[in-house]
Amino acid sequence: MAVDSGVVAWLGSDDVGRSQFPNAQIVDLEGAFVAPAFVDSHVHTTSTGLLLSGLDLTSANSLRHCLDLVADYAAAHPGQIIWGHGWDDTRWPDGRAPTTHDVDEIVGTRPTYLARIDVHSAVASSSLRNLVPGISAIAGFDPQLPLSAEAHHLVRAEARRMLTWHQLNDARVAALDRAAALGIVAVHECAGPDIGGADDWFALRELDHGVDVVGYWGEPVSTVAQARALIDGTGAQGLAGDLFIDGALGSRTAWLSEPYVDVAGGWHGNRYLDSDAVTAHLMSCTEAGITAGFHVIGDAAAGSVVQAFERVVDRFGGPAVARCGHRLEHLEMVSDDQAAKLGSWGVIASMQPNFDALWGGDGGMYARRLGAGRAARLNPFAKLASAGVPLAFGSDTPVTDMNPWTAVRAAALHQTAGSSISMRASFAAATRGAWRAGGVHDGLTGTLVPGAMASFAIWDVEDLDVSAPRDAVARWSIDPRSRVPELPALTATDSLPVCLRTVHRGEVLYDRF
Repeated sequence: MAVDSGVVAWLGSDDVGRSQFPNAQIVDLEGAFVAPAFVDSHVHTTSTGLLLSGLDLTSANSLRHCLDLVADYAAAHPGQIIWGHGWDDTRWPDGRAPTTHDVDEIVGTRPTYLARIDVHSAVASSSLRNLVPGISAIAGFDPQLPLSAEAHHLVRAEARRMLTWHQLNDARVAALDRAAALGIVAVHECAGPDIGGADDWFALRELDHGVDVVGYWGEPVSTVAQARALIDGTGAQGLAGDLFIDGALGSRTAWLSEPYVDVAGGWHGNRYLDSDAVTAHLMSCTEAGITAGFHVIGDAAAGSVVQAFERVVDRFGGPAVARCGHRLEHLEMVSDDQAAKLGSWGVIASMQPNFDALWGGDGGMYARRLGAGRAARLNPFAKLASAGVPLAFGSDTPVTDMNPWTAVRAAALHQTAGSSISMRASFAAATRGAWRAGGVHDGLTGTLVPGAMASFAIWDVEDLDVSAPRDAVARWSIDPRSRVPELPALTATDSLPVCLRTVHRGEVLYDRF
């Protein structure tokens, strides 16, 4: 491959290349694997950096272990707010989340914010809670249990205000550096008023870094004028991303048509936007030609947004909707009929295969929350792909690991039979599909062909192969003579590829050669 002015100029055999480009700098890859660079279709950059540089609770294997990690961090970092992320009570033997009392016993009067792994609830110290006037009357409040809904959003905002400019800036740089080290050259930032706020949004946009940040702003609108004003004011790619219709299954805040099975009282989760608000947002953005989208996890949330799309299609027609590139984040619970409709309207599914790897399967969190029957229908990649729904894969970092190969593998090794897609399709969703979800439709970006942007990564891999989904018949030959492109072997026992160099538009972003 020859690169000239940030563009792939030629592909072919070494001898021909050396004769056509006699003055080119030659890099001997010594058998390393070259592939188009990745795009992460759903990230929270600053929060990811705070995890990388701060209190990481993802390794906590019990409540006691989690509290010990908090205590150790508090002792090592005196005089500052304690900001932590990643505890997951569903993976602990006793299954009990930390309480306000648990945290207060360790930190005393120090403000402390500890987000659950899904960031839809958090435990907070009394000193931090007390900074929100009237918090006990706000939706999502509990005196001891983790906060959710609006109470969580307000406490999180107070905690963020205590972080210094340097802490936040260093976090953003650390997150994007990490992306580059994993072969990622662009990320889709899913921002909004209740996520990081405007200050974080504009600081991220002003950051000079080689990794592209494609930003989405999750704030509802009800008129065309509002939609255009928000786009002009924020510079966002669209009014989409984490515009919450509901929450998350782990925090029991995803909106369900049938109640959760592991909690009494017929609890159906949270609805943050009603059908009229969802419809108004889609109507306004479609008329303005702006990408709209929502955070959608529960089946009731999916039903609400599909109904809203039906109203918009009735008014403007399917082609007008498709031209906008509307997208739905997560979309974990979707029926056959809904998938077919979304596919016909060109609605993009921005999904996170690691969700299934972490919480799917017969004994996983999904099964405990929903029962085995409903859980088996979650994250139906094959169903969506076969219905023509464009797929884009990401991590939702810091919720799951940013390494794109884990997502590629998880989609191909789905824990429910019939939900897997091929490794090739999964890789495409993490590269070309993610570029297209971000509004790039030149037909070249995300590939390595002459004329394409020279954005690629070089990998140290153990083995290459051509594979089909484990529960499907291959529709292509796996004979090497067929010249079907190989990918790294990604069975459950294979080591993940290691990034050696990341190049974007011909410029090296990361290098360990």
